[in-house]
Amino acid sequence: MLIIEANYSKKLGLPGYSSHQYSLTLRAEVSDVSQVSAKSQELHHLMQSCVDRELQETGFLPNESKTNGNGHSGNQRQPRPTEDAWKCSPAQKELILKITEEHKLDKNRVDQLAQDRFGKGVKLLNKLEASGLIEELLEQTGQSKPRGQRFQKGGAR
Repeated sequence: MLIIEANYSKKLGLPGYSSHQYSLTLRAEVSDVSQVSAKSQELHHLMQSCVDRELQETGFLPNESKTNGNGHSGNQRQPRPTEDAWKCSPAQKELILKITEEHKLDKNRVDQLAQDRFGKGVKLLNKLEASGLIEELLEQTGQSKPRGQRFQKGGAR
């Protein structure tokens, strides 16, 4: 018997200098080396879906309106919301717009995709939701990496 141990972790930045992280480790037994690749792929897919599901609930967030971390009220620095304000990060907004423009995607269809997946328009997506939309847009336009290569940095682990 061979034992495979796989770990999947994701960390998201949140408002108020906060973050949200979830990690999952699984072990599995295989009877033959030829089963390692298939079992690894199965574990990765399972862990990714579990971690993404758990990260949907952010739990407690510091109240930015009371203090901004150094004892000062955060009310003076917060910009007024505008109709054009996006909830995701500026980099995510830029990437969504870039993919949409480069591939000549209909903005209404991209917004409808967000509505179908998350029950809200593109501009209202939080960072996790925007990440899911970006991944789906990349898959639709043939730009996504194979599942096993998406989150690797600096080579194999």
